[in-house]
Amino acid sequence: MTVTAEAVKALVETESTVRLRPRYEGSNINTWIGFKHVNYLVEEAVLEHFRNAGLGSRDLFEQHGLGLDVADLDTRILHAFHQDDEARALVVPKTKDGDGHLSFAVTLYVERDGKELKAVTSKVKVALRIDGYLAPAEVPEPLSRFAVAEIGGFAERGVHHGAEVTEAAGTALSAGRGTAGQDPVLDQLLAGDNAFGWKWRIPYPYCHFNERLAMSGYLRQVEEVVDLFLADRGISIKTLLDDRKWIPVVPRSSVQMLGEALMEEDLYTVFTVEEVFKDLTYTARTDFYVVRDGRLVQTATGRITHGYAVFGDRSDWSLVAFDDRVLEAFAGRPAA
Repeated sequence: MTVTAEAVKALVETESTVRLRPRYEGSNINTWIGFKHVNYLVEEAVLEHFRNAGLGSRDLFEQHGLGLDVADLDTRILHAFHQDDEARALVVPKTKDGDGHLSFAVTLYVERDGKELKAVTSKVKVALRIDGYLAPAEVPEPLSRFAVAEIGGFAERGVHHGAEVTEAAGTALSAGRGTAGQDPVLDQLLAGDNAFGWKWRIPYPYCHFNERLAMSGYLRQVEEVVDLFLADRGISIKTLLDDRKWIPVVPRSSVQMLGEALMEEDLYTVFTVEEVFKDLTYTARTDFYVVRDGRLVQTATGRITHGYAVFGDRSDWSLVAFDDRVLEAFAGRPAA
């Protein structure tokens, strides 16, 4: 593959469309597709946009040593996707002169009752990471301004970044889901906050390009920490499903990379409830850290907006307000 100025011009100036279907794995409750797999559709639309420009991710890496990383993802879901839905994805380049990354606006449309509805809007930023794991390759000049030696800088780091760890972090966890229990680093990160923390060893299936946690891995991590947080507060997803037929809904999610988390490092995920809005949704911040050389390094941050809907049959649902039991749990008082 020869990277030409014309190909890069198409990448940063020409819109593209592709038709996609959500994966079966993303349908966990009835036939609705969860937010993680909606974000996977957004990511796939961006990858197809690169292919359309003649700059597919495989060739970029194998021939030019550039790893394509979705490094900033902010997605709003306006209408739910179901199994077997077909999305029409529109990718509109938004890269500005002087940007050191590639930006795109992605819109997913879905057909309902013969009409096409805007179902999802997303803002995406892509970094082209110069591979340092294998022998370096020469970066093509037309892509040089987007090539970076390390991913980072897509948001501001929090107050814990750079803090010295008060007690030595334990050895890497080699099995299981990690711990949400007693851990000196978690204690330091959670002190005084209405937050939940989880320590977890990064396995290779969550990584790409030989060494680092991918955006899809962070999305899986967000989904997992929400599940653990709700269980910790006494309102696990299955509990509310069985008691009330309530299902979690996510109208918005975002993740921004601040650095790189590496395979087999311990990742500390902190989930902090920030705001409850009109007893219908709550917003929580997710912060991700590793410990290097005795100090905390924040590798990503993000937010998720979460609510509940009740379903009366296998195809329809409606939003419900939080009750006292749920509000107590969000406030940091485990439900009875």
